[in-house]
Amino acid sequence: MNDFSFYSPTRFEFGRGVTDAVGTVLAAEGYRRALVVYGEGSAVRAGTLDRVKRSLEAAGIETVELGGVRPNPEIGLVRRGIASARENDVDIILPVGGGSAIDCAKAISLGAPYDGDVWDFFRKRATPSARIPLACVLTIPASGSEGSNSCVISNDAEHLKCGVNTDLNRLVIAFMDPELTFTLPPYQTAAGVTDMIAHIMERFFSGEPAVGVTDNVACGLIRAAMEAATRVMDDPDDYDARAELMWIGTLAHNGLAGCGMAVPSGRDGDWTCHGLEHELSAFDTSITHGAGLAVIFPAWMRAVWTEHPERFLEFGKQVFDIEPVDPEEDGIDIEPELAVGYAVEATIDELQEFFVSMGMPASLNELGVREEDIDALIPGLEINRGATFGSFKVLTLDDAREIYRSAL
Repeated sequence: MNDFSFYSPTRFEFGRGVTDAVGTVLAAEGYRRALVVYGEGSAVRAGTLDRVKRSLEAAGIETVELGGVRPNPEIGLVRRGIASARENDVDIILPVGGGSAIDCAKAISLGAPYDGDVWDFFRKRATPSARIPLACVLTIPASGSEGSNSCVISNDAEHLKCGVNTDLNRLVIAFMDPELTFTLPPYQTAAGVTDMIAHIMERFFSGEPAVGVTDNVACGLIRAAMEAATRVMDDPDDYDARAELMWIGTLAHNGLAGCGMAVPSGRDGDWTCHGLEHELSAFDTSITHGAGLAVIFPAWMRAVWTEHPERFLEFGKQVFDIEPVDPEEDGIDIEPELAVGYAVEATIDELQEFFVSMGMPASLNELGVREEDIDALIPGLEINRGATFGSFKVLTLDDAREIYRSAL
């Protein structure tokens, strides 16, 4: 087990009706003026935003609103939010929504006390050192941003999607009411499940040796996510299944599933698949992050598994109960190396089939990406990841091109 630092300071208020307690809880913590950040309509249509505002008003907390956060939130709206936060002297930023609203709010939180342009943080020209505190009302379990130290923002003018990881991104309080997720469309639910599973797999396939306790946590979370997702697809109003997905999304990305797996002097995971997908959704902002990951992760797995086949065998055994055939026990004449390869390929196939069973795409073509688009993805990847990247297996930009091509 590698050395690690696990830090998860967020207070989680979880359960039915916590949406109506937002004002009371925040007021008790001393907050008096909130910038409420939300998306392009779902929080409004579902009535969630009004519930939150009523709760804040009843508790004596003044509100300023910033709406219109899109999927793959853009730096222009972040800059508007920074101006509003400064002008209104807010002391808490409260996104109501999923990862996009939360990441937009995180960027505003970091940018408001900073004298320069907040994009400096994302291009690694500056390091954040202060923030306005953050809370959230989570409506979409997916990104895990409510419990993570990460924030990802797009810049359309530069055709880039970049991230900042800092513990300043950790929320003070996250309000999590599973009933808010009953009305999520199946596609959005499936993309969220894919994203949370991907967060766990990025850590599991870090290239570092096995850590028994962490492997069991990681694979147990994935099994639970798959089981709950199947139930939700059959019955969208299954409270317990929705609750499990909401909590799995948090645990998938708050660092728990990577304890002891961190690359020395690096992150707790490989994160190549997220890097490859970020270029897709920077290229076409209509591509849902989870949908892109559903295509990229199996393609990456097929390209790299021979580097550490033992990790894939452990994953296949724990998640899908797949093991290589034993020539002696099973009476099959097969070379051990071939048996391992067949088991790994079956594991990857099972994973991709699960994604597809939820309505996720199996190829980049289904997302509108063509072979002639691949070269446009590489410059941003080089800016964000460098000429070589990856800890499970070190890859080059040419390797990335081949992974994209294999996923078409």
